[in-house]
Amino acid sequence: MPGPEVIGVSGLRKSYGAVPVLHGVDLHVGRGEIFALLGPNGAGKTTTQEILTGFSSRSAGSVSVLGEDPAGAGSRWRARIGIVPQDMGSFDQLTVKEVVSHFASLYPDPLPVGSVIERTGLGGKANERTSRLSGGQRRRLDIALGIVGRPELVFLDEPTTGLDPQARRGTWDLIRALAADGTTVMLTTHYLDEVEVLCDRVAILLRGKVAEQGAPADIGGRAHGEAVIEFQAEGPLRGAELPTVQQVGASLGRAEGQVRIGTAAPAATLRVLLEWSARLGSFDLPGLTVTRPTLEDVYLRMIAADAATPASEPELEHVA
Repeated sequence: MPGPEVIGVSGLRKSYGAVPVLHGVDLHVGRGEIFALLGPNGAGKTTTQEILTGFSSRSAGSVSVLGEDPAGAGSRWRARIGIVPQDMGSFDQLTVKEVVSHFASLYPDPLPVGSVIERTGLGGKANERTSRLSGGQRRRLDIALGIVGRPELVFLDEPTTGLDPQARRGTWDLIRALAADGTTVMLTTHYLDEVEVLCDRVAILLRGKVAEQGAPADIGGRAHGEAVIEFQAEGPLRGAELPTVQQVGASLGRAEGQVRIGTAAPAATLRVLLEWSARLGSFDLPGLTVTRPTLEDVYLRMIAADAATPASEPELEHVA
């Protein structure tokens, strides 16, 4: 964790009657960290967040959020948290400024209303009735309402849904700025590229358990996984016998001039290939790309593997 612990969860369990939903979840999130909680529908993400925000009780385990147990925390604790659900509701007869001002009045030390409106890209819409906002503008208003209270911890549920690429990048910048100011961000999203760009760490929930937790680049062994090198064998490379690269653990494939090499040592393999092409009179590997599995590739593979594993018998858990 980059800073002091803001969220500490150990052995978290939750059952609805005889149906277990969470099976011993452990999470530890530091101050100023952007942390993603990922998982398919039904994995337990919403239940976990409801417990962390005090909207649901737990069956077992310990939970500390901003130094308090959410189950018994009061209004002062709630004022330190911002929540941006997928839909904040409708305020059709009010202007953007009126809505943000109303929410600001609920907190002891809110951010300046005008500043929040500007930071969320709604400066030109401050006096517009919210009924006239586009879907993306409504989403930015949701974020404004979630951060106007100057939260130390903010929960963002699909914050960029419905945003165009420019507004999406603007929201990323806002999230980074919040974290830089020391605000801790817990993010849920289905955009895995968003996680790779923004998040310090990620936890993947599968069937109510943390399947893996770590930096996005390390999930599923990505940092040390096989890279794929591809190029087009053109000019003097056309038809030439490929070099021996087995010593660096590479596998070779070739079809219609397109060369595809999978290797755990891409730098060493590239050195062999460049020396080979230079000997043949070519100082380039046309169309060269070097790629590793994306977070989305690894995530989908984990979900598929989990789905192929038979479910264990449900546990009966005591509800505290």
